[in-house]
Amino acid sequence: MTRTRVVATTVVVLAALVLTACGIPTASSPSPIAKSDVPYHLLDPPTTTTTVPGAPPAVGVAEVIFLVAPSGHLVPATREVAVPASLTQVVDALLAGPTATESAAGIQSFLSRTGVQVTLAASGGVATVHFTTDPIQVVGPDQTLAIAQVVYTVTQQPGVTGVDFAIAGKAIEVPTAAGAQVPGPVNRADYTSLAPLP
Repeated sequence: MTRTRVVATTVVVLAALVLTACGIPTASSPSPIAKSDVPYHLLDPPTTTTTVPGAPPAVGVAEVIFLVAPSGHLVPATREVAVPASLTQVVDALLAGPTATESAAGIQSFLSRTGVQVTLAASGGVATVHFTTDPIQVVGPDQTLAIAQVVYTVTQQPGVTGVDFAIAGKAIEVPTAAGAQVPGPVNRADYTSLAPLP
């Protein structure tokens, strides 16, 4: 065998050995890989977000409103309100009433949104709630609960300590938990007996 042929044969044998050594090992069943052997970026891949061009960001803030529990006491509920959340938006969320899930649990509202528009003005810690029409469609003790819903919801906002009420531009008297009709402003102390249960 010539020297050239020996060299050629040696090269072919070495190439075969290299290819065999670089082959992918096979196993009859999957086997676990140690965490230290997995590349870092595969263990904790970066999170990506997709933004649709021209779509406004969905930004909201959680605000607390007060509905009526089956016990006859107020109960807090959270609503997502668009930023910047104004007093008017918060009261609008209150007037929208309970969700289907809340209603199924016996939670209700004694306020009606039908035909009602509301604007609020705050001055010196007192917010005046202006309704275009009377949102209270109930009588007796339920009227007091309806007013308490508004008072607790509005005074949940920073800096608001009392509430005046007006309908169609005229100030109105409202019932308190003690049974009196007062011109206002009223505050949470006027409805303590209706406060959420601990």
